[in-house]
Parts: sequence; structure tokens; C-alpha cells
Amino acid sequence: MFDIRIICDPADEPDITRALTAAFDCDPIQRRPAHNGHRIRLYTKAFHPDPATLLNDAPEPTEVGPTAWPTPEDTYATAPGITYEIAWTASTARTLAKNPHRGDVDREYWLRKAALLDRIALEHEADGVRNGTDEIAANAARQLIEIDQNRERDHSGAPYGPDHPATLAHPRGYVRQEYAVWAENQ
Repeated sequence: MFDIRIICDPADEPDITRALTAAFDCDPIQRRPAHNGHRIRLYTKAFHPDPATLLNDAPEPTEVGPTAWPTPEDTYATAPGITYEIAWTASTARTLAKNPHRGDVDREYWLRKAALLDRIALEHEADGVRNGTDEIAANAARQLIEIDQNRERDHSGAPYGPDHPATLAHPRGYVRQEYAVWAENQ
């Protein structure tokens, strides 16, 4: 256990709080005004994460909190084949590259890309292959989470929204949750 004290601008507090709770198991964060009156001080006690988690030696748990994330088997039961999804993702990316003025890529692209990379990582994990696909899938999941954090209600939010600590701790679980809802509505 160790103490953390942060002095920051009030506007930065939500991002800092999110990052702290994602990185550490923390006591409730206490907020106090700074001496200059323009900034705030944040205090908390943090506990070191499990070293196996930091080294990525253990598979990602599928359950966090009172309810479980959807299982990969349930989530991807009706998903198109991986080869089809690779082709769809590549085609969509090519379209954007040819027409960069089209605007932002819609959420479906990021969701399907994150789900595709999650499925590839799951296959490698099942075969006992450690080649970094799990981290690539987690990074794609974080991209989707960031998009969902910046949009109003494009996500299901059930049981965990994009700002929930369980989502930040297990981004691939969030992808499965969101993909399951999206697939059900197709």
C-alpha cells in the first residue's frame, strides 16, 4: 500500500480519477482545495496490483463485480467468420483512407474491429500462444471505450458503462458486452 497525493486543475479531476482507479485498487479518493484556491488536491491510498496482472501472465478474468461479462462463446456465437470480419474491417478502412473527408468512422467499425481482435486473441490464448495479440485486442477495446466516453448514449451501458472501473480494468469484457447487444439488434 502507498499514499498518493495529486495537485491538479479541477477540470483534470475526472480523467485523473479514472486513471487512478484503472491502475490501482484505491480507497475512496478525497478532494481538498489547494492552498492557492485555484487547484485541488486529491488524496488516496492505493494498493499494488497483482504482479501476474502487470506481466500479463494470467488470462483475463471474465467476471468482475456482481455480474459476469458475457462469455466469448455467447457473445460471438452468431458472429460472421473471422475471415469475413477481417475483409469487412479492411474494406471499411480502405474506404476511409480513399475518402478522408468523409468524416469520423462510425462506432460500428470500432466495435467490430475490437471484437475481431478479441476473437483472434482468444484463439491464440486457447492454443497457449503468447504473441501480443491479447494486448493488441485490449488496445482496440480501449479505443472503443474512449469513443464511447465521448459520445452520448451510443453504448448499451449494461451492466457497465464506458466510465465504470470494471470497464477500465477489463476492456475486452466491455467489447463483448457491447458486441452482444449490437449483434442482438442486427
